Amino acid sequence: MAQKNVIAPRLPIAPEEYDPAYANQLNNLLRLYFNQIDNSSPINISTERVGTNIIAALSAPPVAGTSVPSLPTEADLANLRIGDVYYDTTASNVLKVKV
Repeated sequence: MAQKNVIAPRLPIAPEEYDPAYANQLNNLLRLYFNQIDNSSPINISTERVGTNIIAALSAPPVAGTSVPSLPTEADLANLRIGDVYYDTTASNVLKVKV
């Protein structure tokens, strides 16, 4: 799962007997948590390079205010590792994995 800077809530300790107030409190906490996950901002995806060497073809660092993916293309294929993701711009920007 992608990291979206959402912290899991601290769940209340369950009573020994059924308590509607506890069930409602638990449901509210879970609802709020899932809303945070659903409403998170877009994840920034980028390529990490050192010179012409590609270190990670797909990474998602937490960078505020950006959401434009920056992936290698087929021109970088020789520098990619097996399993790295890249755009094949010769085929209308198809996302591919190097095999």
